[in-house]
Amino acid sequence: MNTPTDTIPDIQSSVDNRKIAIDKVGIKAIRHPVRVKERAGGVQHTIALFNMYVGLPHDFKGTHMSRFVDILNAGEREISVESFEPMLRDMVTKLEAETGHLEMTFPYFMNKAAPVSGVESLMDYDVTFIGEIRPQGAYEFRMKVVVPVTSLCPCSKQISAYGAHNQRSHVTVTTTLNDHVWIEEIIALVESQASCELYGLLKRPDEKYVTERAYDNPKFVEDMVRDVADALNKEPRISAYVVESENFESIHNHSAYALIEHAKPL
Repeated sequence: MNTPTDTIPDIQSSVDNRKIAIDKVGIKAIRHPVRVKERAGGVQHTIALFNMYVGLPHDFKGTHMSRFVDILNAGEREISVESFEPMLRDMVTKLEAETGHLEMTFPYFMNKAAPVSGVESLMDYDVTFIGEIRPQGAYEFRMKVVVPVTSLCPCSKQISAYGAHNQRSHVTVTTTLNDHVWIEEIIALVESQASCELYGLLKRPDEKYVTERAYDNPKFVEDMVRDVADALNKEPRISAYVVESENFESIHNHSAYALIEHAKPL
């Protein structure tokens, strides 16, 4: 006796005659619970946005979109970095693909103490884990962290009788890792290269400190990416990186932007 599924045609599995492969096909922006380990030993429970893709061979008409959701829900209720590679490999196998791409984007929170008063508050950072299965099954893991900081314009400081314009900047670091690196380490590396780091809560003595700290440490957007790149070059656990800085200009209706991409020699 035929089951209902036996009588329903599977169009996705039919042959496509255009002979054009698709690099990535799948689903975007599906939410799922995740857990992320903290460097201090704790665990953060949050919600991540997932993008899930596979490469589609030239002779396949389509992929089975529902299988992505099945794979996401098949394992632990809260996905972790430990389950990241097994889930990606399962996705490639079940969708009969040679390549796969998995992204997990989530907010990461750090408790920071103000520089003078010591008052504590939370700062949030956007983090993305990126996993890829290459042809022949090689696995690559990248981590992207967006770090908001302060930048102060060296030109404005030099030419002004008093004061200088500053702005909030987003420094985005995408690293290819050959060993474990904590999210907190990337954040600290970037913040140490900024005119000044940001805090969720400041008292008046703290505001005086961060204002003067930025004024004493001016950075162009070019300085920002070069200084971060120099620090990344010294980290042996990072084999390649992209560092970007976008300065949301306070005296212009546009942003200043710079990018450096580098793969270290093997």
